[in-house]
Amino acid sequence: MTSGIDSTEGTEGTESTEGAEAAEGADRLGGIAGAVVRRTVLLLAGTLASVALTAFTAGTSDATVSADSASADSGPADSASADSDSAPGYRMRTDARFAPPGAFVPSAAVTYDGTGLVPPAAWIEVSQRSEERGRTTVALRVTGLKAGHAYGVHVHRDPCGAEPAAAGGHYQHRPSTDPAAANPENEVWLDFTADDRGEGGASVRHDWNFRRGEAASVVLHAEPGGAGARLACFTVPFGWAG
Repeated sequence: MTSGIDSTEGTEGTESTEGAEAAEGADRLGGIAGAVVRRTVLLLAGTLASVALTAFTAGTSDATVSADSASADSGPADSASADSDSAPGYRMRTDARFAPPGAFVPSAAVTYDGTGLVPPAAWIEVSQRSEERGRTTVALRVTGLKAGHAYGVHVHRDPCGAEPAAAGGHYQHRPSTDPAAANPENEVWLDFTADDRGEGGASVRHDWNFRRGEAASVVLHAEPGGAGARLACFTVPFGWAG
């Protein structure tokens, strides 16, 4: 009998101890779970803050890069002083690679030439600097042309098209039907001779500006001077000032 009573008491004592340990374990688990939850919330909050900061920083950086790019792209090809850079006027620089009319990847620069004088993938750059109610400078650079060939280049009135004639006639400061008006003083001529690497360029300055919307392209001719077959054409966003 005594043994039975002792056994029962022992069992009750064991159960009581196990219950206390289980309760203590649950408390510990609850504390750990709470800590995990709190740590997860803090980590999540930190991540969200980091994402927000990253987005803000990226936006600021992109704006800065865009502004810098615009500033670089709008600069002229020829050198100038800081004072003239800040003066009112119009500045532009654009470039492209020549492609045939109807090319799968269209280009603002079109070559009509089948003789190799202006082959596809040849490169052209045109820049303009116009001062308000003052002088205009237009500059040209080309690569990939026929070495040693002399080219005639003029600013034309209309954009390029599938046919060479689409660019219209030469831009003239004082429009005239008199053939004598087709001269370097009244028009923009950028004639050059390609060097032994097929590169070339020219620059010209006039004491007048383009009229609004009346200059739209540069045409490369087969020979220097006021005429010659039209080999290629580059549509250019010429501007005006004043």
